[in-house]
Amino acid sequence: MQSDDLFVRKLRQPPSQSSPHKSPREVKSLITSGNSRHNGGARSHSESEYNPRDKGTGSPSAPRFKDPFILLGLAGNSQGPVALEVKEKPPEGDPVTPRPKSFAHHDIQSILFDPFKRRESEGRKNVRSGASAASQLKACTSSPRRSLSSPEDPGDSGDGKDSELLLSCPYFRNEVGGEEKEGQKDQGWDFCSLFSFNSPLINCPVRGPNAAVSVLEEARERLRDCSYFVEYQDLGALYYRKYFYGKEHQNFFGVDERLGPVAISLRRDERDGVQGIQYNYRIIFRTTELKTLRGSILEEAFPSSIRSSSSRAISPKKLLEYIVPEVNLQCLRLASNSPKVPETLLKLDEQGLSFQRKIGVLYCKSGQATEEEMYNNETAGPAFKEFLNLLGDEVKLKGFEKYRAQLDNKTDSTGTHSLYTRYQDYEIMFHVSTMLPFTASNSQQLLRKRHIGNDIVTIVFQEPGALPFTPQTIRSHFQHVFIVVRTHNPCTDHTIYSVAVTRTADTPPFGPPLPPTLFRRSPELRDFLLSKAINGENAAERGGKFLAMATRTREEYLRDLARDHVTTTTLDSCSSKLAILGLSKKRDRAGSTGPGDKSGKGTRWAYSVPPEFHSSGALVWTVKATSVCIPEGTYMLGISSEMVVLVDPKKEREGTVCFHCSCRDVLGWTYCNKGGLDLYYGRAGRLSLWPVANSESEVEAEVSHIVKRLQVVSGGCETREIPLLRNGLGQLGFNADSGGFVTEVERFSMAETVGLCPGARLVAICGQPFCSLTPEDVRTLFIRAKKVTVTTLPSDEAGKPRRSFSELYVRSLQEQRIMRPSEGDAEEKEEIIPRKTDSAPAAQNILRTLSVQEERTDFR
Repeated sequence: MQSDDLFVRKLRQPPSQSSPHKSPREVKSLITSGNSRHNGGARSHSESEYNPRDKGTGSPSAPRFKDPFILLGLAGNSQGPVALEVKEKPPEGDPVTPRPKSFAHHDIQSILFDPFKRRESEGRKNVRSGASAASQLKACTSSPRRSLSSPEDPGDSGDGKDSELLLSCPYFRNEVGGEEKEGQKDQGWDFCSLFSFNSPLINCPVRGPNAAVSVLEEARERLRDCSYFVEYQDLGALYYRKYFYGKEHQNFFGVDERLGPVAISLRRDERDGVQGIQYNYRIIFRTTELKTLRGSILEEAFPSSIRSSSSRAISPKKLLEYIVPEVNLQCLRLASNSPKVPETLLKLDEQGLSFQRKIGVLYCKSGQATEEEMYNNETAGPAFKEFLNLLGDEVKLKGFEKYRAQLDNKTDSTGTHSLYTRYQDYEIMFHVSTMLPFTASNSQQLLRKRHIGNDIVTIVFQEPGALPFTPQTIRSHFQHVFIVVRTHNPCTDHTIYSVAVTRTADTPPFGPPLPPTLFRRSPELRDFLLSKAINGENAAERGGKFLAMATRTREEYLRDLARDHVTTTTLDSCSSKLAILGLSKKRDRAGSTGPGDKSGKGTRWAYSVPPEFHSSGALVWTVKATSVCIPEGTYMLGISSEMVVLVDPKKEREGTVCFHCSCRDVLGWTYCNKGGLDLYYGRAGRLSLWPVANSESEVEAEVSHIVKRLQVVSGGCETREIPLLRNGLGQLGFNADSGGFVTEVERFSMAETVGLCPGARLVAICGQPFCSLTPEDVRTLFIRAKKVTVTTLPSDEAGKPRRSFSELYVRSLQEQRIMRPSEGDAEEKEEIIPRKTDSAPAAQNILRTLSVQEERTDFR
């Protein structure tokens, strides 16, 4: 009996070779080897272990020969707590399962798509969240200014940040102003130092924060009248509405044994390419996970083994086998023609995308701090009314036809008036405590709390003398973000406001960053508060509670589609239908122009680079990267027709985009001796990249592909590394201005001999990025360095120095400000500069420093 138990215990041990979750080294080798498969794509390691189409998998007795536990009459390896632990706890550091190299990703979500990854929030039901998580803890202090914590729950005691507005609180993180971001400042985007601007709006007006990056296939223009960007917004959810809804396409639903219910949408459309008409295959792959795969692939980018010269299109089966090999194709059935199908898919995809927001507003008088005291303030004081007038417009609820946020617009049961406004694309209705019904006999004021207590974001307005706020006084599972605003010198010409923000620990940080200075009563404060509130709600929805709720809703939608809206048509029997989608009123493939034999027997497209490099979406490479602001590590590099991004899958909750820039901001690149690539962007900032591969030849091939992609989508070029020799007087023989642009080269000097020309741009000196060097550093290197080597970018085709788009944009703002000084500029300086405690002489000399003629420094 003892030997039997020992035998069972040995069999219970997690297998080392056949485990569905391999070590990072095994995964890496599997990824790299997957590129050499016949289909050109890397299959997931889970699929390599198990193929649902293997012979015999449908037999009930088949598992007995694969699992010895079933033979013993015990729970199998795929059952029990051991298997559950292995399945639900993937090893740390596993990379995202890659798509084929030719697949163009539509958005950031698609790059991170991994159907086998399970979130930490899975199984978290009935867990206290929001302010309720903090309010259940007992305060262990008698001083109102002392931080609150709980000896009963030492796991999270808060961050220890206290201020006059806000106390540190367990399960919450405070932002009191002036917090520094992780890592050093990226000098590649520091245009203020170059053009002597002091306004925060001029630092990089065409580049938003990393958290605002969503869609990669299309350029996103910021609204001109807005100072801030909306973050954590899944704009890729509009992909089905834009490219599928109302157009001919095919939908397939089913229940996969490992992935659960899935829904796939396919469409073949035409696009004008560089060599005539091109055919593009678009796909949306949905699982119960909130991340969705959206993207496309050009017909010419498929391997020749998949394309057939006799067929007019690639069948859906071959398309799915190539792009999403992890799904069991035998479970898929063609969707019915019911009009409910596209409507349900719209709701499913746009489930987390809403342009209507409701925000609670609490009124805290002098000496107050608790939730009950704030709810029992029956009317608003003058200072509160002044703040509300700045925040939005008071509207009459009866007959109100716009977004009303569950307020009664027929019988005035929720009050007669409320506060409403619009910001960017959003409609915002405020639940103002003093505008909601007041019940004298109810100290809890449930008629008010039923609305404000269900808002994710709450603004707490404090009069002078109010006690510091803490979320421990709030009892609500939904209130996750509190924006505390305190007025100073209210109802005067010198009214100013101080702001602090607190969020739950599972809510990722969000912008805009809180400045250390006070706000004047101006539209700038309104823009900041509304942007902060919208971003706070978007960020909170990525937390555990709301994530679990959204996942359950998504699964219900998918199961309903797979159960009630499918036909009996399998994937094999409808494989020929995709060929005619969208082509009934368009030209046949044989009728389009372009090089090659029109009969389809010869090579159709003659590309100087692979056809996928002309795709609009992002092509992805796994690379090691580092820069001044990015720690060295493994990332996913995505390059679309509009943007270059670095994505870190390990920081999914905090925000996965670690770096981004427009393709128009790419200046050039340098090949490194170690098989890497130095990418220069913006104001000549540098990003070092090393593709991850098994051999040096593969690394060289990956670098070559990255460069070819950059040549197609950007105006950058390869740099030149020039060694400089001094003449007999120790001079280098050229002049350059403060931006690193060569303005003059002496005739017959050594600099002219080695090919340095006027108009060239210095991007690095002795291996150091030029933008990170001060003028004194540059002068020291040129004078004292034993061997001077400069990395330069040649001038463009027109003979002008190469500048990024952001540089040209900021330069145009500079010229407009000089040529058209107006009273509005003077008012702006009066509003912004004193708040930043700039000296009066600096304010008086700002126009004098903004000279279109750049400062010149002689290096001779």
